[in-house]
Amino acid sequence: MWAKLKERLGLAKPQKGAEPSSFTEGIGLPIREKTLENVLQEVELTLLESDVAVEVIEAIQAEVRASLKGKKLRWGEDASQAIEAALRKAVLNVLDMKPFDLEAAIKAGPKPYVIMFLGVNGSGKTTTLAKIASWLVSRGHGVVMAASDTFRAGAVEQLEVHAEKVGVKVIRQKEGADPAAVAFDALHHAKSRHIEVVLVDTAGRQHTNENLVEEAKKIRRVVNPALTLFVGDALSGNDMVEQARLFSHELGFDGVVLTKLDADVKGGAALSVAYVVKKPILFVGVGQGYGDLKPFEPRWMMDRLFGGSTGA
Repeated sequence: MWAKLKERLGLAKPQKGAEPSSFTEGIGLPIREKTLENVLQEVELTLLESDVAVEVIEAIQAEVRASLKGKKLRWGEDASQAIEAALRKAVLNVLDMKPFDLEAAIKAGPKPYVIMFLGVNGSGKTTTLAKIASWLVSRGHGVVMAASDTFRAGAVEQLEVHAEKVGVKVIRQKEGADPAAVAFDALHHAKSRHIEVVLVDTAGRQHTNENLVEEAKKIRRVVNPALTLFVGDALSGNDMVEQARLFSHELGFDGVVLTKLDADVKGGAALSVAYVVKKPILFVGVGQGYGDLKPFEPRWMMDRLFGGSTGA
């Protein structure tokens, strides 16, 4: 993102024989209003191309404007450094939702601790559930999975393959069974065997599918999850952000897991979803393996967007 913006503003290292950048300010002089508006216009275009939602762009622009308006460049500081510092601060503020410590929540929360997973088909929801199961098992937590996606053909079998590889049990019923009943059985199983965590898979659903939405609400009433996670495909860009907004309205959730972030060259989805739904991003998927799940760090994401850790 930053490389593209520098190129737009003429701040990238010029080619031999090229004209020098027109974006210059004198040391000790304030950045001119015209210059600032030029910066903000190019910021908007760059963020739009990076799949950042309009309302997020407006928030970033407002903060950059407040940071740069009337700013005087110090000796040894160029406009590029001042702009990058302002952008980094604005982006970090967008990403820096109140963090959520899953292990601490499990320790302090109800036993068993039930986590329910929501998302559209193809978002990587079931695989993400398995990755979180692996992450929890590696930290010594007992886990059982509830195969409550009884709607999609092969969904139960897919979960069972993951469970065998991760080393946990799946509670299932026949295809077409009541998903809430499956979740209840898993909860009862966990209680009777003192298993700490129940992970509830659900059918991939669009917010417009009233039957599946009501099904999810029933699961929630039956097992009363301590945590509900929305799993979103980062490659879907603004579509994923809109899905998160609608899921939040129709069903509600407590946090977000972003998948396929390793293939998301734009990065706008993470930036947007944190701001739009005002919920923390707990994990990001950065590969296909069970170990390719990382707790979300705002500064890691910010450095990824800016192509390195330089700058304020």
